[in-house]
Amino acid sequence: MKRLLVQSFGCQMNVYDGELMASAFRKAGYTLASEPEAADVILINTCAVRERAEEKVFSHLGRLRRLKERNPGLVLAVTGCMAERMGKEISRRAPYVDVIAGARSFGGIVGLAEAVREGAGAQISIGFDSPPPDRDVTVRSDPHRAFIAVSRGCDHRCTFCIVPATRGREKGRPLSELEAEVRRLVADGVVEVTLLGQNIDSYGKDRPEGEDLHYLLRACHEVEGLKRLRFVTSHPEDMQLEVLDDLAQLPKMCGALHIPPQSGSNGVLKRMARGYTRERYLEVVHEFRKRDPQGEVAADFIVGFPGETDEDFEQSVTLLEEVRFQQSFIFRYSPRPGTPSEKHFEDDVPLAVKAARNLRLLKAQERVSKEKHEAMIGRTFEVLVEGPSKKDPAVLTGRTRGNHILHFPGAEDLHGELVEVTVESCSPVSLRGRVAG
Repeated sequence: MKRLLVQSFGCQMNVYDGELMASAFRKAGYTLASEPEAADVILINTCAVRERAEEKVFSHLGRLRRLKERNPGLVLAVTGCMAERMGKEISRRAPYVDVIAGARSFGGIVGLAEAVREGAGAQISIGFDSPPPDRDVTVRSDPHRAFIAVSRGCDHRCTFCIVPATRGREKGRPLSELEAEVRRLVADGVVEVTLLGQNIDSYGKDRPEGEDLHYLLRACHEVEGLKRLRFVTSHPEDMQLEVLDDLAQLPKMCGALHIPPQSGSNGVLKRMARGYTRERYLEVVHEFRKRDPQGEVAADFIVGFPGETDEDFEQSVTLLEEVRFQQSFIFRYSPRPGTPSEKHFEDDVPLAVKAARNLRLLKAQERVSKEKHEAMIGRTFEVLVEGPSKKDPAVLTGRTRGNHILHFPGAEDLHGELVEVTVESCSPVSLRGRVAG
């Protein structure tokens, strides 16, 4: 029996794409392996957003090379954004890789792997669009939560971003198709769905009138048996007030908004070509919290963007402190080949300065997170139980509607259930408590 192992790096979209490819392999008669030594095909789904992510993949391939030497029949496949961007470089640096399939052209991944197994030699599929495989809803990493890609690609041209080059122009899926996928997932035990898009707020721009994010959220909300609904990632320029209304008014919607500012400085935002100002960003957050005072906001920041001065960076610090984000993902700028910032801006912020700014912003977020968590002690929150804690199987882990991680003692049969948990203590990263009552 042929066995497949999927290892996904990067964003939630990569996790979803990995599940689509696993679905295609299962249809072809493969079963899923739990470790590399047991696999006949290992599929590494990659990210190209930052140089560090790409080097991590090359290091991982170096470890797999030894396994390939012991088992020459093993098929190694590299897919995703990194494969789309640097397929030839992967072949040069890792010539033992058998299949390279880009983020836009992995639809025929099973045929490529089978061709290698039949002796046809290395296979490369990059640079063109092909429909992704059909989804088998039973193939997913979590029995009670699932991702759904509502669109692919992005029409924004942020100067630092490689996504338009690796995933192409934005293309949305039909609303009826997405609603049907939610129904199939719920029928298979899913209680929480997260809708995905590189820029989810512009979903529907290429669809018939009436198929935008507002209507999609309401259609999914009507699916019987679904208990929670989320969406990521938002763009301040495209946020609709109707969507903010949905977040506050629809009972199944989770009051959490992931809307990256990237910087708090208008000068940096202009060089990034983000299309909005600090003031516009704060206006969106204000409109969200006006509708839902308990609503949580998550952020992405880039530090050390070309030309970022100490004053520019201070604007990011004050934005973080003013908004009081639930969490912030903070990254040091690294130029991506072919992007406008790589072509036109000098990477002039020293590495040591980037590191210091990164650490300072992390510390600022840690302080805000701790204060927010301390204010939650003694309060009771609805938690979706995700399963046992990695550190202690007697402790369960779940998330609040605001996406806070909450640990508490309980039986494993609560997995997938919504329970009320009272917070008793905290750290900057997570909360601890007990089932209410």
